[in-house]
Amino acid sequence: MNSLLRKKHLAILLSQIEPIPHPKLKWESYTLDAESAANIVYTAAWIYNDIRGKKVIDLGCGSGILAIAASLFGAEWVVGVDIDKDSIMVAIKNANKLNVNVDFIVGDINCICGQFDTTLMNPPFGSWHRGADIKFLRKALEISNVIYSLHKGSHSVREFLERNIPRLGGTITDIQSMEIIITRTYSFHRKRHYTVKVDLYRIIRTKDKNLNK
Repeated sequence: MNSLLRKKHLAILLSQIEPIPHPKLKWESYTLDAESAANIVYTAAWIYNDIRGKKVIDLGCGSGILAIAASLFGAEWVVGVDIDKDSIMVAIKNANKLNVNVDFIVGDINCICGQFDTTLMNPPFGSWHRGADIKFLRKALEISNVIYSLHKGSHSVREFLERNIPRLGGTITDIQSMEIIITRTYSFHRKRHYTVKVDLYRIIRTKDKNLNK
């Protein structure tokens, strides 16, 4: 896809993506909406030049929407990993539908090694498993130079991440407030759509930090 791809066009393309077929509450699975995914990758690609020609990984890729968007924006190599086999199967289908090349892996994020330029991720918020978000941040900082990570938009969460990300070896360079749309996913959901306030964090790895602490 050429470099003139615009956010609106990207959102239209991503709207073709099929959702996760069997979301698992234990993994806080849900399908990120097309406009939010387009906004995240557009920010990474156009404002910070962290996508085009880069090696990109999507941790907890779900339907593959962020990985596919990165490929559409000209990433050199894109990998998506998710512990849920059902999610990976639909992600492969989605990538084929949009004619992009993404390497998808079924597995826990700890199976990933090597180095990437950029991590894109919509990690579990830790609502059901405390510390799940930190696990994803720790891995992202281990394997990549720049991270774009979506987290619950609240003052307490922002304070927590501002305190803990430097301890993990990262520096927050930008926080962008967003609203994502979650469709009815679980049995306790009563409405067809929910609007959720989130923050998109851009984090860079601090080279002299000991990430094993």
